[in-house]
Amino acid sequence: MEGEKALNEILSPEEIEDGRILFAQACEFVKGVADMDGLPPDTIPEIAFAGRSNVGKSSLVNALTGRKTLARTSHTPGRTQQLNFFDLGGRLMMVDLPGYGYARAPRDTVDQWTALIYNYLRGRVGLRLLCLLIDSRHGLKKADDDILNLLDKSAVAYQVVLTKTDKLKAGALAGVVKKVEDALRKHPAAALTVMTTSAHKGEGVPELRSRLHMLAAPTRLG
Repeated sequence: MEGEKALNEILSPEEIEDGRILFAQACEFVKGVADMDGLPPDTIPEIAFAGRSNVGKSSLVNALTGRKTLARTSHTPGRTQQLNFFDLGGRLMMVDLPGYGYARAPRDTVDQWTALIYNYLRGRVGLRLLCLLIDSRHGLKKADDDILNLLDKSAVAYQVVLTKTDKLKAGALAGVVKKVEDALRKHPAAALTVMTTSAHKGEGVPELRSRLHMLAAPTRLG
């Protein structure tokens, strides 16, 4: 819980409200992209969401926007096989990346997803931040470490967000937060403070909205 307390200390009620207002705006699915040629115009600040398969990316996107079915959820890991773009009020583009670490798909298909994610991270000028989602019940796994190294090489700023924190007791969660934050000290592109969230209970969602609001365009661009 150290990371959550530190974050709360620097967020004012006005900043929390700004985040709420931003995410109360219309959020529309733009397109799903399977190759770099299909990317939408790079005109709005983008925030990407990445994580192991079944980490809860779609559930968190739905919680942020207050919409139950905006991002498709599935009990089958690896269901999201494209880069899915969502336009938030013309001020922020949210990008749901394919899950990594597990997929019921041929190896060559998984390799294609991995290459797509890498090329997107390396070549997207408007990408302001990547939110790397980690299941709080499991902590960092090897697949996460591989992504951390990739992000460092890509020079992409990223924020680690723990998900499903309602599944842990406070003491256990504090231990996970400390362990992850200690590991992040080795990664120059990472925000050193971990954010904690529960899409199910809404915990940490207002703080994450506020964090993302700071990166959004001040007025509608799209």
